[in-house]
Amino acid sequence: MIRRQQINDLLKSTAFNTEVKVMGWVKTFRNNQFIALNDGSCMANIQVVVDFNNTPENLLKRITTGAAITVEGILVESLGKGQTVEIKASKVEILGDSDAEKYPLQPKKHSLEFLREIAHLRFRTNTFNAVFKVRHALAFAIHQFYNERGFVYMHTPVITASDAEGAGEMFRVTTLDFDHTPRTEDGKVDFSADFFGRSTNLTVSGQLEGELAATAFGKIYTFGPTFRAENSNTTRHLAEFWMIEPEVAFADLENNMELAEDMMKYVISYAKDHCAEELAFLNNRLLEEEKQKPQNERSELSLLEKLDFCLNNDFQRLTYTEAIDILKASKPNQKKQFKYLIEGWGADLQSEHERYLVEKHFKKPVILTDYPKDIKSFYMRLNDDGKTVAAMDILFPGIGEMIGGSQREERLDVLTKRMEEMGVPQDELWWYLDTRRFGTVPHAGFGLGFERLVLFVTGMTNIRDVIAFPRFPKSAEF
Repeated sequence: MIRRQQINDLLKSTAFNTEVKVMGWVKTFRNNQFIALNDGSCMANIQVVVDFNNTPENLLKRITTGAAITVEGILVESLGKGQTVEIKASKVEILGDSDAEKYPLQPKKHSLEFLREIAHLRFRTNTFNAVFKVRHALAFAIHQFYNERGFVYMHTPVITASDAEGAGEMFRVTTLDFDHTPRTEDGKVDFSADFFGRSTNLTVSGQLEGELAATAFGKIYTFGPTFRAENSNTTRHLAEFWMIEPEVAFADLENNMELAEDMMKYVISYAKDHCAEELAFLNNRLLEEEKQKPQNERSELSLLEKLDFCLNNDFQRLTYTEAIDILKASKPNQKKQFKYLIEGWGADLQSEHERYLVEKHFKKPVILTDYPKDIKSFYMRLNDDGKTVAAMDILFPGIGEMIGGSQREERLDVLTKRMEEMGVPQDELWWYLDTRRFGTVPHAGFGLGFERLVLFVTGMTNIRDVIAFPRFPKSAEF
């Protein structure tokens, strides 16, 4: 059995002059004597000192950047700068060779664009070590938050016949032979011959199924993959991403806002408490990146300041109508600096408008409520004014919309009328309407795109850098 110690434990150790065994990957090897070794347990390397006079030359040649090795030796107090301990090696064994000339991750700074091309290796860099440790912490915190509050974790289907968003931009799932597709008499694809006997697709949201569960358990949440076949080649969109979607029975929009704000503060605080080293690294990385930008394009807040900005402020709540009035009268709108000018009520807010409200006007996270019904989904509860719905969006600095949610329409007659208006087929969603037929209750929920959250907490600027193997148009590598 392999018994090894982790580098993050040894770096904190004061058990000098004890025998240790470590395994890891070589970051650098200097002067045939000093190995910087990393095993992924932390960003920091441990220095291994090799007695090159008593080490075979053919072994020294195999200690190259990227090679995997085992080191046995004595843990000693380091006399060098930048480390408190090091290992005086008595034995070095090569576990896996790495051709130094072909290994893509040379000991130098690489662009994020280049690293996306070698996503299978980018975990070995400090930046991605930090990003994915933070991602892990945030995922754990999400589950802990809901578990502490008595929510039931539901696994909603990945393959579904419904389009929860009414978007129509979905990935179809089929076992039909593309070369010999069965057709009906009128020439359409005959899905009755398909695996499920009907047209199916990858889910865009677990919300509708989540509502079914909430009307039995009271409060549930989903946390799983969702898929959008949007042809969006941007820094903020993915074709495959993860969503957190709580649903709570006997809840209104006010309860929904409180839950969302509590959750955001909880998970950000957890990351700060458990990923201090990683966030400090990412904060410094972002500061260096900002220095390369013109003064007018630099962020007013550092990464850590942005996180504190969200933790230390109560989220500002205002209606869509109030936001439109603010934006219409704003200097960027008056001077035509917005790309999309706000001319009146009914406009669909863009990221530039959302960020203005958060970063310039209120200088705190913002919850917008009561949007026009015409720009929102069929399931959102119609307000008494007949023209707005009980919807909410939570806006964050640097990101814009972080969370979207609503109180759901629990009244069967109002819901079916909205479905008719929006062309949503009632016969396909008979099971959803049953929750309104049998013991309907006020209920609410929201969706948080997990990668948007990771993007914000890590300070990364491209969403493709916060998911292990990003899926986007023309790219399904790895």
